[in-house]
Amino acid sequence: MKAIIITTAVALCFGAKAQKLKEAQVPSAVKEAFAKQFPNIKDTDWEKEGQNYEAEFEVKRVNMENGKSVKSSVEKSAVFDATGQMLQVEEEIPASQLPAAVRDYVTKNLGGKKIAEAAKITDAKGTVTYEAEVNKEDYIFDSGGNFLLKEKEDKDKD
Repeated sequence: MKAIIITTAVALCFGAKAQKLKEAQVPSAVKEAFAKQFPNIKDTDWEKEGQNYEAEFEVKRVNMENGKSVKSSVEKSAVFDATGQMLQVEEEIPASQLPAAVRDYVTKNLGGKKIAEAAKITDAKGTVTYEAEVNKEDYIFDSGGNFLLKEKEDKDKD
């Protein structure tokens, strides 16, 4: 099982150099699947990673805090294959929402360095993994916070 998760994470996340695309370059099956899955999203940035297509977008939320509504936005991305099959969704989360085991791993194994970004990744089967970016490297953990693998950031991605 761990081998499947590791293989999927490598293949989907950073297996190939990302190439920015205009929406017109994205196959209609992919755009249709995205629109069906995320019907209220209008502003999307597209990239091609290997044979897959990644849509990056923001989701606006209104939460109640102390009886007042507070607006916020969350960065997300969704990866689709060329036929429109959704492969994974990644959602940016505060580092404080990572499992305690992930934060402990960073403290113990990375000299307590700061987690720059954190994400929750859910694949098409519902399997959850977590990503913690430390010093331009992504550390991937299973849903229990167990370390799986480390990847270098794609310098051309941003």
